Amino acid sequence: MRVARRSFVASTLVSLAAPAVIRLARADTAPIAFKLHHAFSAVSSVHEKFLAPWARKVEAEANGRIHIDIFPSMELGGAPAQLFDHARDGDADIVWTAPGLTPGRFPKIETFELPFLPSRRALVSSRALQDFAAIYLNDEFDEVRPLCFSCSDRGVIHGYTPVRSIEDIKELKLHVQTRLAGEAMRELGAHPVPMPSEELPTALTERVIDGCVDPWHMVPPFRLNDLLKAHTEFSDLSLSSRTYVLAMNKPAYERLPRDLKTVLDNNSNELAAGMAGTMWDLQARAVADNVAESGDVIVTLLPEAVAHWRKATEPVVTAWLKDMKEAKLDGGKMIASAHTLLAKYAILPEPQPPQAPPPQQEAVTEPQQPRSAGVTTTIPNAAAPPAQVAAPAPVVKPAPAAAPHMATQTPALPGPIAKPAPPTPAALPAIKPIHAPPAHAATPAPPPAPTAPVAQPVPQPVPTVSATPIVKPVSPPAPAPAPPPKTLNIPL
Repeated sequence: MRVARRSFVASTLVSLAAPAVIRLARADTAPIAFKLHHAFSAVSSVHEKFLAPWARKVEAEANGRIHIDIFPSMELGGAPAQLFDHARDGDADIVWTAPGLTPGRFPKIETFELPFLPSRRALVSSRALQDFAAIYLNDEFDEVRPLCFSCSDRGVIHGYTPVRSIEDIKELKLHVQTRLAGEAMRELGAHPVPMPSEELPTALTERVIDGCVDPWHMVPPFRLNDLLKAHTEFSDLSLSSRTYVLAMNKPAYERLPRDLKTVLDNNSNELAAGMAGTMWDLQARAVADNVAESGDVIVTLLPEAVAHWRKATEPVVTAWLKDMKEAKLDGGKMIASAHTLLAKYAILPEPQPPQAPPPQQEAVTEPQQPRSAGVTTTIPNAAAPPAQVAAPAPVVKPAPAAAPHMATQTPALPGPIAKPAPPTPAALPAIKPIHAPPAHAATPAPPPAPTAPVAQPVPQPVPTVSATPIVKPVSPPAPAPAPPPKTLNIPL
């Protein structure tokens, strides 16, 4: 019995100490480091408003056991079109890339790049694409572990002159981002010019192209509005869009312990897609507002006008459906599913930019004012709110016959004083000096007239002890006038 009892106690102590040992071991273990690679700059909204906050959120929820180093601007080498292979091969653990950079490799995700299929709101398109991916894109991205999908903000026609109709776009040479956007331009009578985005400023300056069909987020980094002062948008729908994926290396994910996999899973899919879509929309609104304030022309085509553009680009959709059929894919079913999902998320409210917190009002303690003879100052309570700080102190108004140099009010003496202080001898030189009444008297006795007989002599002041300060009797007039009272510099 004794041995069994000892064994029970020992096993109990071991079970109680196990969590502490595990926590200690975790604390001593270095965090698992991941490399996140992308082609955007370190000052872009993609980096600052999506990827960096997403990475910090994962790190915080992993309690520091995951660390994500972000490498923007292709710092790990290679070209943007190679990012997907970097995630697949393990050259990077996580990448943010556009599948359309390798045309034909990911045909099903091109559903959301068809002209006038995606919403003009990136949040709506991103959430719809995320649901679409769960149904149709598992096999297309089975070489990696997709963390989320997203659609960029709406495609806008940026040009030297406004485009208000299909006739205005004919024969224009326009930069495009995707294969299907180029096909749409051909159907509209324009000449698509695909090129790396970094070459846009030079091409515009040298008039190699007449404009571009690009989302709003590309305007600030390439200073497109410095040369292109006219911008055409489409209500409700987007002329073109580019899809993106946040993809992770499969072995890197599988090596994680179960609880850290849960952390990544909780920050993937709908949550990450919503973060990306919100980022795109807020950036587009801010850029469009700045462009309008600078005096550029923004043309927004109404739905009845967009219908003509949509009909003109229908051959692009027809050709894509033919390609899907040759690949033994049901393109019509995918388009119908995309429309259903877009309608599902169309009710999402417009994302609002974060409000800056109001400036905090700090209570400032006033320095103690120097005391002078016969002057007492009262500093307002610094702990009170600034809006309710009262006047510095109740003051005793000077007598009507005061001298003209009394420009400021004299602060009150501490303690309740029933009557104002007697006028100074300098102010009334014709009055003979008299003895002041006792400080504790309720009212001073009137001074005896010089010619009238005095019934009783005026008693001399008797010194008393009081809690309040005693006002000294008025001294005889001095040859020099009394100095003016000091001004109190106490801000309210």
